[in-house]
Amino acid sequence: MADLKCVVENCVYNKDDLCSKGDILVGGRHASVIDETCCESFTQRREGFDAFTSSISHPSKTISIDCEASKCIHNENFKCVAEHVDIRGCGACDCRETACATFTDR
Repeated sequence: MADLKCVVENCVYNKDDLCSKGDILVGGRHASVIDETCCESFTQRREGFDAFTSSISHPSKTISIDCEASKCIHNENFKCVAEHVDIRGCGACDCRETACATFTDR
């Protein structure tokens, strides 16, 4: 499990830069750079509509991360083994506008 910091403030699972989903999937099967990755678990928060969804889950600092970015040095059998992971995507409306800032090409 990784120590996760998520700055994608408009994700329904984000609360105080922590994730309340429980686990996430980082996409980018053929990624060679950070911007070719994304948080596949991103779901855009819609004003008023998703407020209840995000308030019933408890955010956690550590999280299980499945990872499709096979060229990343932190990927072992499609699991992220990095001690700390940063997910970015300020203002994202779609998962493709997010990225795993911890991605490091082999």
